[in-house]
Amino acid sequence: MEPLAKVRVRISELIAGSEVPEDPRHSANTLEWLLKLEPEADDALQLAALGHDIDRAVEVSKVLRADFSDYDDFKAAHARHSAEMLLEILQQCGVGDPTLADELSRLVCLHEVGGDARSDLLVDADSLSYFDVNLPLYRDRNSREETLRRCLWGYRRLSKRARIIVAELHPPGAELALMMAEVVIRADKWNEPFDRRPESIS
Repeated sequence: MEPLAKVRVRISELIAGSEVPEDPRHSANTLEWLLKLEPEADDALQLAALGHDIDRAVEVSKVLRADFSDYDDFKAAHARHSAEMLLEILQQCGVGDPTLADELSRLVCLHEVGGDARSDLLVDADSLSYFDVNLPLYRDRNSREETLRRCLWGYRRLSKRARIIVAELHPPGAELALMMAEVVIRADKWNEPFDRRPESIS
């Protein structure tokens, strides 16, 4: 098996062990959305999509929200740790391309915030997958208020193109459908700069 194929297998194996039930599907689905948004996505983008949340898959080392007073600091630490784990996997699998490694690390470090065309693609793919895959299971574990906050946070970071796509998704059940309608109405009428902390959303 060639080295990049080994990397993909190793990422998938690790994420399959996550205690968050939707993580394996979210990983694969984020890659699917990336390729829908950018069919010519290179190896760095594809590996970033597949492994962006790998930090959550290893209980003994994952970054914990409770350890941070600031949500943005938590998200940044999660992203950095995921990038570090992916670089270690590249080494273990014999991928010696420093350009690929640097770009993979950069993209994963930016997967929560974006900031350029390539990292913004990853943000969109990640958020689209949340609405496509994660939302029902997130709601099962959280209150309606928390789920609404998380949906608003995720929706507001989407590009205009991705917002159109989300509007065409149909979450299961009347409650989630109504929640998504509320998210679209509330988020689209806000013009102030995006605050990425869910707890700041009223």
